Amino acid sequence: MGRPLPDALAKQPWMTHPATVAVLDALEGAAGADGARFVGGCVRNALLGRPVVDIDVATPLTPPRVKDALAAAGITALAIGESHGVITALSHGRTIEIATLRRDVETDGRRAVVAFTEDWAEDAARRDFRLNALYADREGRIFDPTGHGVADARAGAIVFVGDPAIRIREDALRILRFFRFLAWYGKGAPDAAALAACADLRGLIGGLSAERVAKELLTLLAAEDPRPALRAMAEAGVLAEVLPEAANLGRLEALVGIDGELAAEPDGILRLAALLPADPAKAGGAAQRLKLSNADRDRLVEAARDDPAIVSWMSPKAVRQQVWRLGSAAFVDKVKLAWAARGGNGMQWRALAPIAETWPRPALPLTGAEVMAAGVPEGPMVGRVLAEVEAWWVDNDFPTDKLSIIERLKAVAQGMGR
Repeated sequence: MGRPLPDALAKQPWMTHPATVAVLDALEGAAGADGARFVGGCVRNALLGRPVVDIDVATPLTPPRVKDALAAAGITALAIGESHGVITALSHGRTIEIATLRRDVETDGRRAVVAFTEDWAEDAARRDFRLNALYADREGRIFDPTGHGVADARAGAIVFVGDPAIRIREDALRILRFFRFLAWYGKGAPDAAALAACADLRGLIGGLSAERVAKELLTLLAAEDPRPALRAMAEAGVLAEVLPEAANLGRLEALVGIDGELAAEPDGILRLAALLPADPAKAGGAAQRLKLSNADRDRLVEAARDDPAIVSWMSPKAVRQQVWRLGSAAFVDKVKLAWAARGGNGMQWRALAPIAETWPRPALPLTGAEVMAAGVPEGPMVGRVLAEVEAWWVDNDFPTDKLSIIERLKAVAQGMGR
């Protein structure tokens, strides 16, 4: 496996959780003390003091032997990824992915034919970046087969394992992964060889599935500060390959700054909206091409509409009117995008969202039965009268005085009856 470095992980709660211990016990019981290691993101994030969400384990055991070992320990095994050498263990209510050590035999830029191996260095050699080719045992001792993974993680260096062009041709998604990792973990200037390979091979992105591209793009945009990575992505011609509609890098950069000012959680969809032009058709086209959900598509399309115009000096009454028409979430989206596009008095912009988020959006306190009681015959006329009264009600800042509303109803009914 290679010589353990003096680096070691501080004991993490996920390392000693019963689910993890049970899986490691099962694998080591079948393969010996060197039969299971944590691998990849959980090691990298624990090393950097970042949250660990997914636990991945590597083992020299083949998938059938992994399943046998889990079964013997009474642990449920899901074989969804078995053809790729991955078994998912369900242990104590948690899932842990177990990957057999592999080496690539054949690749086509989208998927690989793999052969299993017992050589940890071979497994490391097929991984994307050196900071992801890290392993750790249950005691936290780190193994770094490339010799650079720990140093890269600490320095924020996103460097491919081996030749970047070879790694990218194995899976073109690694172009987007490079920029995504740059956004989340990178520090300083991007690795020149990696950047050049991404630029040279960016045409391979067209062969990837829309779902994989969208996932990487939205994860990149959800980084705390994706601006340096996006600039590098644009300069390499990759952003135009992924999102040809992108026309507002400056607005996106301003929005990221606003998120920092507001201490707001990064929102990948809103940041995507910031990149797109104020053109609902183009926003909808981008959403369709990326195969986003209907809800995300609708949000992008609404955000791309420049009507109504949102300005920082809107009165509370005007804010309430737009919140009533758009809904609170859509209005806040428009506020942030308008702020990012126009700049101006930050205090004024900041004052708009709380009004939208705290105002209870009312319903018109008038029924169709009350309209008919005012002398309007049943049928389409009832809807037209309701719409007229509603327009008056909104323009007058949603009065709750029922007598005033009834008086307006009578006036509208009489006017339409003439």
